[in-house]
Amino acid sequence: MSSGVILAIESSCDETAVALVRRGREQLVSLVSSQIALHAPFGGVVPEVASRAHVELITPMISDALEQAQIEPAQLDAVAATAGPGLIGALLVGVAAAKALAYSWNKPYVAVNHLEAHAYASFLENPALEPPLLVLLVSGGHTQLVLMRGHGNYELLGATIDDAAGEAFDKVARFCGLGYPGGPVIDRLANEGAPTQVRFPRALRGEGFDFSFSGLKTAVITHVRKNPEMSMADVAASTESKMASIVR
Repeated sequence: MSSGVILAIESSCDETAVALVRRGREQLVSLVSSQIALHAPFGGVVPEVASRAHVELITPMISDALEQAQIEPAQLDAVAATAGPGLIGALLVGVAAAKALAYSWNKPYVAVNHLEAHAYASFLENPALEPPLLVLLVSGGHTQLVLMRGHGNYELLGATIDDAAGEAFDKVARFCGLGYPGGPVIDRLANEGAPTQVRFPRALRGEGFDFSFSGLKTAVITHVRKNPEMSMADVAASTESKMASIVR
């Protein structure tokens, strides 16, 4: 009898993640190891550093996940791994591990599309969820608005035409000396500032469902360069407010 349990591996960028999921909607175990401290000195993700960290972490994390869930390999239905998009070296670590285990345990290997997985993560939060759904997908270099008409049936309604949201935050934070990653530090600062202090521009107003963040990023950097004495909290709050209005 099928257990419905899948061992899932994620190594597309700077986090190593292993999970055990039953029938696509019940998360038994989820382990995530962040590499922020490794990449912070460089102001961004270094692919080779990320790949080496995945190699060191992935095997013990798989063992820990199986032990925590009290699942034996024989009880698994399949082994899945993120196959792309992502950093090629980092992806290879997870895919190689998943294929090796699937072969060793005589289980099917499932290649998972990174972006599709983000859409389906919502089903873990709300198991009763069913399509059709409107999905706002914000991941790495991707910012997309997707209509999920049914399982495996998607329509891309809009996407960024330049920077992704996370890239814009990282570049602003790097210029302002706020550290890496940019999103969390700007969010923390924004809580202390006034979101209407600076009127940054909003691109593509009323022009369909595409996003544009490059102009906002440039406007923030230009404003800070011209007004170095301005409160970073106000800059952060105004930036975050405008970013949210772009996504809305």
